[in-house]
Amino acid sequence: MSLAVRLTAALERGRRGDPVLLTGDHRELEVRADGDMTPAAVLVAVTDRPRPGVILTQRTETLRKHAGQVAFPGGRIDPGETAIAAALREAEEEVALPPALVHVIGEVDRYRTVTGFAVTPVLAVVPADVPLVASEAEVASVFEVPLDFLLDPANQVEASAEWQGRTRHYYEIRWDDRRIWGATAAMIVNLSRQLAWS
Repeated sequence: MSLAVRLTAALERGRRGDPVLLTGDHRELEVRADGDMTPAAVLVAVTDRPRPGVILTQRTETLRKHAGQVAFPGGRIDPGETAIAAALREAEEEVALPPALVHVIGEVDRYRTVTGFAVTPVLAVVPADVPLVASEAEVASVFEVPLDFLLDPANQVEASAEWQGRTRHYYEIRWDDRRIWGATAAMIVNLSRQLAWS
């Protein structure tokens, strides 16, 4: 059975269980109108290997927003563009992933960030060991984390911090010397809750 078929079946099985998902960085975002949010998309690219991995990026320290953070390749959805098209375009721009090599499984539930983005994750399969090249302006490095590690709830640690006078709760995943947290970790938590993976 191909990885794409396995992921599709796992997503269908997991969604039948009616999982409880994280909708946004904090509860107030649930009632915020879609028109007040900037639509964005990210590519959750799973590598087709015996132990599949997920491609992530470490953003450069020079960016105005989210400098140095770990993220999926992605960004704003341009006018007239679908979430899938945006995720593929951004992945090509950020890490030189050719869209023709991406087998899209489908969109996963949207996540709303405190910075005003409504982010649609796009789940996809890519060949193992595709040569990726980080865009110097946006991406400091590209790396891969095993899918089973990311999906394991034992590796998804709940944490909190004070931010703008409020206590903000978030998830954090540590992989080697990388800290995956915030919206990226939340989207991984959501994926783990709706993907019946074994």
